[in-house]
Amino acid sequence: MATEKPMQLGMIGLGRMGANLVRRLMRDGHHCVVNDISAGPVQSLEAEGATGSTDLATFVNMLERPRAIWLMVPAGIVQPTLDKLRPLVDADDIIIDGGNSYYRDDIIRAKALKPDGIHYIDCGTSGGVWGLERGFCLMIGGDDEPVERLDPIFKTIAPGKGDAEPTPSRTEDRSTAAEGYLHCGRTAPGTSSRWSTTASSTA
Repeated sequence: MATEKPMQLGMIGLGRMGANLVRRLMRDGHHCVVNDISAGPVQSLEAEGATGSTDLATFVNMLERPRAIWLMVPAGIVQPTLDKLRPLVDADDIIIDGGNSYYRDDIIRAKALKPDGIHYIDCGTSGGVWGLERGFCLMIGGDDEPVERLDPIFKTIAPGKGDAEPTPSRTEDRSTAAEGYLHCGRTAPGTSSRWSTTASSTA
């Protein structure tokens, strides 16, 4: 069943996880605009229904405002990518880092983008090669409003509730942890132990 709230998301980085995030989103009715330095992955996802470009400025212009742009690139490439993106995006746009950046770097980046009104969300993403079918667990850090705005995206990406009965003391839990994603606070909110708690809820 397709999402009741289809959204548009831009994805930069079309390795296995980035490409499968796009595929999972499109299967649920979201529209994805994709970018990669290599033409092959872009063309492959265009054939599956995405819109794409290898040119970053063209990619940004393809997105509706306010934009939502997800970076799925190696940690060492996040900052150079942000440096190129910053003059191309506008206030109220959202940039999500879905990789494994060092949490102190995420804090610095969020503060650096704030004067321009750009929202920065760090989103630890776990799912590997099985994520396309089983979903990706997400540990989300960022301000409330942009995180809430993107909830339909996170809901689609995450595994959803499993078949196991919840712990009796958690039957009234109103958080999204049981669905495999959780907003844990501001940028770089938690430690590996908090992430383990989130991920284990869908095991």
